[in-house]
Amino acid sequence: MLRKKYTSYPWARYSKKLSARIERPMHSGFYSKESAKERGMRLAEGKAGALEEGNLICLYLLVDESDGVIADAKFQVYGQSALIGAADAVCELLIRKNYDQARRISSEFIDKHLRDRKEVSAFPEETYAHINLVLGAIDEAADQCMDIPLSDAYVAPPMTDSDINSGEARVYPGWDTLNPKQQISVIEEVIANDIRPYIELDAGGVEVLNFLNNRELIIAYKGSCTSCHSATGATLSAIQQILRMKVHPEIVVTPDISFLTGHSH
Repeated sequence: MLRKKYTSYPWARYSKKLSARIERPMHSGFYSKESAKERGMRLAEGKAGALEEGNLICLYLLVDESDGVIADAKFQVYGQSALIGAADAVCELLIRKNYDQARRISSEFIDKHLRDRKEVSAFPEETYAHINLVLGAIDEAADQCMDIPLSDAYVAPPMTDSDINSGEARVYPGWDTLNPKQQISVIEEVIANDIRPYIELDAGGVEVLNFLNNRELIIAYKGSCTSCHSATGATLSAIQQILRMKVHPEIVVTPDISFLTGHSH
């Protein structure tokens, strides 16, 4: 007797964070050109997919024309539940990023943002096409902002994940010629894309306090990191290694240890 192989409905394999986004989206809606004008912003609209194909997303971004930073984002979706969750998460990730940073958001970055556990994907493999639709909508919206000048402090990171995985540390091009604001901007970009998403999975946080002598980075921990022993061990080592690989091999990361006051070890 032949047994039919059944696969579970994707919903059962969504992360809890993804399911919550689908059931209670926080960024659904739209902006009109009139409402954008009232707030002194540019409206950038991005669409991907098609109604006849069963999945369509429309992104509405309010972009500050003085520096290209996204002030707010909303979405409308017709289609599968995974598309709703991905769109809602992306809107959250887009806010306070400029349009160039928005284009650098990857499917992996979205998935990690919605994971319950580091090692378990938030999206089942068969829903990846929905994430790609969201990325396509971002690209279309960003294309409408290319004439907006970015902040003088912003420097786009040139390295890719494949560069990092090669194991070869490199100096960021022109690093020593960048002014302090630009150097901190590069560091903040790396932290936002490659460090903070992992720390936030465990309800922790990290922020830059100071950058001294072109080498020493002073950071502060937030959330669960303030009571975690690895904050001055494995976590600190990982942060320093990533920054050495992507920015400069001589960067030294020093945590503000005032948060340890009162904790027993």
